Amino acid sequence: MKKTVVAGALGECVHVAGVMNFLRLAERAGWRAVFLGPAVAPEEMVAAARREQADLVGVSYRLTPETGERLLGNFAEEADALRSAGVRFAFGGTPPMAERAAALGFFERVFDGAEPPDAVLAYLKGQERVHPTEADIPQTAIARIRWKAPYPLLRHHYGQPTMAATREGIARIAEAHALDLISLGIDQDAQANFFHPERQDPQRTGAGGVPVRSAADYRALYAASRRGNFPLMRTYSGTDDFIRLAEMYVETLNIAWCAIPIFWFNQMDGRGPWDVAGSIREHQRVMAWYGERGIPVELNEPHHWGMRDAPDVICVVAAYLSAYNARACGVGDYIAQMMFNSPPGLSDAMDLAKMLASLELAESLAVSPSPDRGGGQGVGFHVWRQTRTGLLSYPLDEDAARAHLAASVYVQMALKPHIVHIVGHTEAHHAATAADVIAASRMARRAIDNALRGQPDMTADPAIQARKTELLREAQVTLEAIKALADESVPDPLTDPATLAQAVSEGILDAPHLQGNRFARGEIRTRIDARGACVAVDEDGEPLSEAARLAGLGVRLG
Repeated sequence: MKKTVVAGALGECVHVAGVMNFLRLAERAGWRAVFLGPAVAPEEMVAAARREQADLVGVSYRLTPETGERLLGNFAEEADALRSAGVRFAFGGTPPMAERAAALGFFERVFDGAEPPDAVLAYLKGQERVHPTEADIPQTAIARIRWKAPYPLLRHHYGQPTMAATREGIARIAEAHALDLISLGIDQDAQANFFHPERQDPQRTGAGGVPVRSAADYRALYAASRRGNFPLMRTYSGTDDFIRLAEMYVETLNIAWCAIPIFWFNQMDGRGPWDVAGSIREHQRVMAWYGERGIPVELNEPHHWGMRDAPDVICVVAAYLSAYNARACGVGDYIAQMMFNSPPGLSDAMDLAKMLASLELAESLAVSPSPDRGGGQGVGFHVWRQTRTGLLSYPLDEDAARAHLAASVYVQMALKPHIVHIVGHTEAHHAATAADVIAASRMARRAIDNALRGQPDMTADPAIQARKTELLREAQVTLEAIKALADESVPDPLTDPATLAQAVSEGILDAPHLQGNRFARGEIRTRIDARGACVAVDEDGEPLSEAARLAGLGVRLG
């Protein structure tokens, strides 16, 4: 049986927007909500609470604090018997009024309007603690997603050029309850040369993130997060010594999930020592290692193509290959990352179409849990949606960048993400400070709350659906071309490192930014068309279908 909450504006107060928001959240949390309306006399509110057999009474007052203080005193006297009988009372009002309500000592929870909606929802779900401990908040990604629903987890990269500054910033972010997950940004030597001090260059220390140089450093950074809302932590999978790094991350950071590409972070993009086929093989080993331990895996693959101006269809193919390889490696919980605004010129409509096509292909691989399934699939294969704003899409002007962050997150909510990876509004100017992260979180929260209040279904737009269908059809051509590269002795071309590397070298997978790269063809041309879609074009700028593009490369189609 549902618990009942009654709520209204007390006395002469007629401001009920906050009351309605409170009751809306209560319904999401599973309560039966009864709205008492504006200007409710204390005795009427108490009578309604008795009549409705209320478990919780929400009281609002937003007028003069001096008048409100006397009114709340009268109400507390009227309602004292109910409170003694176990009925709970919460108050919401302006900060000055909330301060006086708290001083009264009658209400179990006082809201002053500064709380994010997900904090109010946590209270209504019975999850909130005045002084939460680590045991009060789930410390694994999937449990936290379910705990926080319908609000997505919030994630942001963070890492300063020194250990001291990063520790201090992590503590500030945790105390502010700004994020559910801190993605630790580590410098390049930590990613590539952690176990090879002889390869490290002191002049590069702190370049691109925090210079962690020992397991103790990671433990210290994790310890800094053990406060506030106890955010989860994760970091880059590195570009060498992958399994050794994974073991350390689990032991020192309780890593929330692994994020790794298929084709990147190697000699092709200058970020690691492996060739393309070798790095693919190593990345698959990492996926399998995490999958065996029940730790989620994210393939941060598709956006690397988009950031290099690849056509939308190649990004969609990369999204499918990511999910396909994760499932083949025994991953049970797969995080599908979707970076919007990549390339930056995409229209919102065509961006959504690209993501819908990517999701449809990835989710076609979902497997329900079954103890009878072999091949590492006993736990099933579940797709969790993660969205983010494009790294290269931010304007330099801070006001414009703030608007871009909010608008992008609002559009992303059309996909009902489980995780929103906030990319800070300072991205075009500097790496985010703790204050920047907290500010970005507040902007994202507002956009998310606006969407959850009743966002129109943008995905139903006929132009978006038509483009999604087009991308799905074209992606099948590209996938068949990849399969056709392998001879019959290859059990599965879509997971075979040599075949996948060949798909890049022959230009089946290509991007304009790979021009002159010794591992890639680098001949593809793209442009943003009138719809705002990124498409492959010929030398005259005319759009090319995938069949025509691949035929022009001399690629054999299946």
